Amino acid sequence: MARKVLILGEVRDGSLRNVSFEAIAAAKMVAEGGEVVGVLIGEAVSALGVELIHYGADRVVVVEDEKLKQYTPDGYSQALMAVIESENPEGIVFGHTALGKDLSPKIASKLNSGLISDVTGIEEAGGNLVFTRPIYSGKAFEKKIVTDGLIFATIRPNNIPPLEKDESRTGEVTSLSVDIKDLRTIIKEVVRKASEGVDLSEAKVIVAGGRGVKSAEGFEPLKDLARVLGGAVGASRGACDADYCDYSLQIGQTGKVVTPDLYIACGISGAIQHLAGMSNSKVIVAINKDPEANIFKVADYGIVGDLFEVVPLLTEEFKKLKVRS
Repeated sequence: MARKVLILGEVRDGSLRNVSFEAIAAAKMVAEGGEVVGVLIGEAVSALGVELIHYGADRVVVVEDEKLKQYTPDGYSQALMAVIESENPEGIVFGHTALGKDLSPKIASKLNSGLISDVTGIEEAGGNLVFTRPIYSGKAFEKKIVTDGLIFATIRPNNIPPLEKDESRTGEVTSLSVDIKDLRTIIKEVVRKASEGVDLSEAKVIVAGGRGVKSAEGFEPLKDLARVLGGAVGASRGACDADYCDYSLQIGQTGKVVTPDLYIACGISGAIQHLAGMSNSKVIVAINKDPEANIFKVADYGIVGDLFEVVPLLTEEFKKLKVRS
């Protein structure tokens, strides 16, 4: 059944987040040969529409207003509802990001629709689209189908690969005028406490530290390794609670849920709350002095040793490999 599916393109610092392109790939599956329409919301974002088309969107609708420069649930809801009323789609796909997790239930409520959140896989079976999502902190998975009405889903970053970029693809980018009014929230300033560099939630490689790093300075070898690998630095809640790093780096049940290609856990014991945030990583490497540490139960590769000896050695070896290549 061919469907029209909307995807929300997420913009950060003037660029589209990678999850936007993953959402297009997911929307293609949901559309089943129908039309995929990208939606961009912001102050000056129309120029990014072409990039959505290059990654597979058939056309793009843009809502621009100075009141939409920063995300607010009121402003984005008004803009998105106007697009939905204009397009009347059969499906909607968001990224399961901080923005997506906040906005999607509000839109679903306004549409009196169901919502399948945190989707990690989409497949066709028996004539139905089957959505897979983790439950019980990642200890189990459930499969859902939509039997009637709108298909509305959020996808977990790094799980549905984007389509290959094709700069020869063409499509229409149009503007929709929306009167954004009665905002209850106004963003006056954004203060970033997170470290600069690769976005943790979209990183392909993450080097994470736990209480075993012993101090804020103990994260320096991890940062060096992450830089060499082009990855991001994360942390367990224990490291954050001990003030070794900012809570913006926290991975786990009460932090960020990540699914990188490579996760290197340094000095992390493997509490169940932390495992809930990273156990679906494609390859997990654990470095810990305690051979009985719980993290080794989920690791693909384990190194029993002092992280302050092992991590610098890994960094040097990866540097040599980069020089050779």
